[in-house]
Amino acid sequence: MSMNIACLDLEGVLVPEIWIAFSEASGIPELKRTTRDEPDYDKLMKWRIGILNEHGLGLKEIRETIAKIDPLPGAKEFLDKLRAMTQVIIISDTFTQFAGPLMEKLGMPTIFCNTLEVAEDGKITGFRMRVEKSKYATVRALQSIGFETIATGDSFNDLGMIEASKAGFLFRSTEEIKKAHPELPAYETYDELLAAFAKELD
Repeated sequence: MSMNIACLDLEGVLVPEIWIAFSEASGIPELKRTTRDEPDYDKLMKWRIGILNEHGLGLKEIRETIAKIDPLPGAKEFLDKLRAMTQVIIISDTFTQFAGPLMEKLGMPTIFCNTLEVAEDGKITGFRMRVEKSKYATVRALQSIGFETIATGDSFNDLGMIEASKAGFLFRSTEEIKKAHPELPAYETYDELLAAFAKELD
């Protein structure tokens, strides 16, 4: 068994963007903004929480939307095949309160993510990041204990972990990110992505 760990982003790679789905369900277009649009995650989350509070929406409403979200077509099969080849960790800037139901649909892979601060009435009052620059910091920590990482993601906040890894790929990313990072292989299908991982795991 080689000392490789595959590190995957969650939203946009394995499941649809949760906030976009919630934006559509709640009819609040402003909530469509994601890390593809706003690289500063702290700023983005504070802004989202402000909008939720303005509309009187909390964790319960978001979880009702999440219950209806399925993994992207082919994602579970891709993940099963990858997990048969190597250890896999999903490293996401989402929150434990959102991720649970989605992990069940993906066969309970390991996920490292953040935590929301929620009041007793279900109002989201804040959020706690596991560590600063969590994706990059997690990859560096894995490397410090003897693992080689191979990473993939689709957004600005994935670039740190992709660039810090032995190998890294963009998956279904934006034209803007692909143009800015021509050195990173960019894939659109799970078959291509699996083949890229397989090659690095040889």
